[in-house]
Amino acid sequence: MDRRSLVKGAGLAGVLAAGIAPAVHAQAAIRWRLASSFPKSLDTIFGAADVFSQKVKAMSGGKFEVTIHAAGELMPAFGVLDGVQNATVEVAHTAPYYFFGKNEAFALGCAIPFGLNSRQMTAWMYEGNGLKLMREFYAGYNIVNFPGGNTGAQMGGWFRKEIKTVADLKGLKFRIGGFGGKIMEKLGVVPQNIPGGEIYAALEKGTIDAAEWIGPYDDQKLGFNKVAPNYYYPGFWEGGPQLDFFINNKAFEALSPENKAIVEAAAAFAHTEMQARYDARNPAALKQLVGAGTKLRPFPNDVMNAAFKASMDTYADLNAKNPAWKKIYEDYAKFRTDQNLWFRFTEATFDRFMQQQKL
Repeated sequence: MDRRSLVKGAGLAGVLAAGIAPAVHAQAAIRWRLASSFPKSLDTIFGAADVFSQKVKAMSGGKFEVTIHAAGELMPAFGVLDGVQNATVEVAHTAPYYFFGKNEAFALGCAIPFGLNSRQMTAWMYEGNGLKLMREFYAGYNIVNFPGGNTGAQMGGWFRKEIKTVADLKGLKFRIGGFGGKIMEKLGVVPQNIPGGEIYAALEKGTIDAAEWIGPYDDQKLGFNKVAPNYYYPGFWEGGPQLDFFINNKAFEALSPENKAIVEAAAAFAHTEMQARYDARNPAALKQLVGAGTKLRPFPNDVMNAAFKASMDTYADLNAKNPAWKKIYEDYAKFRTDQNLWFRFTEATFDRFMQQQKL
């Protein structure tokens, strides 16, 4: 039987089943939607999703497209996890620690107080057991994750009043994202988990007394210096917070091996690009903020020491009552110990010397 007779007799469905037209499958376009937890105005953190989308389209020759939707367009900023889990969207770009209320272990995929810095976090994810352990955990939420950016160590936030001792924190209504609020609560703070796009209004109206977001570049764009003059550092609860692309597991498994590789490569590029942008843009923004009257202040030692103790006590408690946390944190903590020993002799010593020089 010749080809024309086969097509006439079997119809298109028969031809596809017979494998005579595999090119039809190969050319099928893929359209995904991505829900971000961030506003479009933040070209750094929201921009990582845009970079991801551009790379997916470019590497697939336009056959795989991901449309990006800012917080509030398809769902609220903190609704993106449920959106991916329930397959309302195929992918989300978010900070995993936003969802620690579901399980504290989510924070380990992003940042915990006095945790890993950004380079250490990337090392744990890609070369340690981080990605494996977090994927085992996220599987319970129908999610496959890919690292999707890191801000580097963050600032400690904007305060209306000066913080001189731990006592000054008591009763303070502080916008603090994710798991860090759980620790600050032990120091007397009243944590407020508010999406980035809503922080300025809350600070301006006095609904909150202080707020942290990320660092100088974003904070300047959001205008926090106009309503709170004291800018504290460091954000010890976010030494290296990692963003993630959360992908619905069925949507990911439906991809061809080639498209899975494209997603992985695009996420890795966006992961690197985000921190490069922050590292390049934060210095000038900090100079401008200080030049405009911002008062740059370190957290007092008693605040740092009290927060460290509260953090370690909290982790010990979670080890005793949360099996998912214990399994991941034990590996995370060992990796942190080894990394800090190494960085102590290399990065830290080099950085301290360079920062003391007149360049």
